[in-house]
Amino acid sequence: MEHVKTVLAPYIDTIALLEHEPMSRHTTFRIGGPARYFLNVTPDTPVGGVLSALNGAGIPVTIIGRGSNLLVHDAGIDGVVLCTLGLSRVSVDGSEVSAQSGAALAQIASAALAHSLTGAEFAAGIPGSLGGAVFMNAGAYGGSMSDLVTESRYVLPDGTEGTLSGAEHAFQYRESIYKHHPERLILSARLALRPGNPEEIHARMDDLAARRRDKQPLEFPSAGSTFKRPEGYFAGRLIEDCGLKGCAIGGAQVSEKHAGFLINRGGATADDMLRLIETVQSRVLSAYGVELQCEVRLL
Repeated sequence: MEHVKTVLAPYIDTIALLEHEPMSRHTTFRIGGPARYFLNVTPDTPVGGVLSALNGAGIPVTIIGRGSNLLVHDAGIDGVVLCTLGLSRVSVDGSEVSAQSGAALAQIASAALAHSLTGAEFAAGIPGSLGGAVFMNAGAYGGSMSDLVTESRYVLPDGTEGTLSGAEHAFQYRESIYKHHPERLILSARLALRPGNPEEIHARMDDLAARRRDKQPLEFPSAGSTFKRPEGYFAGRLIEDCGLKGCAIGGAQVSEKHAGFLINRGGATADDMLRLIETVQSRVLSAYGVELQCEVRLL
């Protein structure tokens, strides 16, 4: 893999390249073995050119943002992990917010508030980037990205760029077309918001933040809700009713505060977390006949 440096030599002034970078530093679980190469882009990086060069050399590329919905295996990731956080520009034009994929959702919600725009309040407390949020149609408290996204731009491994509009995103609950085409790197998206009262917007954001602090184990590393909401049920309630609150395997534990969150109590490995996920799924299936689907993406 030493030829990675040679392949990326034309772009070295616009990127930061690390070797054997622990992925535990780049996921909200604080879990994960090393990436052979970890590539940080900047606003000046010609992302299409970088991807095309790596693809042409047969070097595998894994795309991440803030790592808020990822569980990386203890063995780490071969090839190049490309992190989009350097693509973080946000702009507002009328009632439309345009943002690059690495922009934090909190940053977007703050920009919306500053321009008296409502609709993005739910996103303020989601610890992810725009790209990841579009990828999985992230949502909370009755809102989701599918309510806001009107257009997105992406780039393919060969450097070709494309655009999706409206229904082309194929949004469903925690789903989008990007989940079925993970080779597409999301570059940016446009969000349609509505004029609102800034005091009411601020109050809504404060209320949601308080509810998160009250109900979620924010003091521990996690990936948020570990399981998708099964139709007709709440995952956390099913898990709690199985008596699994506090259940632990190694450093991984079902939160005692909210059973829908699996947390890293300290020193958890990916194997610990995977075994705990499987234990929870098995117990819930046995007790209620409900198959819990993992919301976390495994790398």
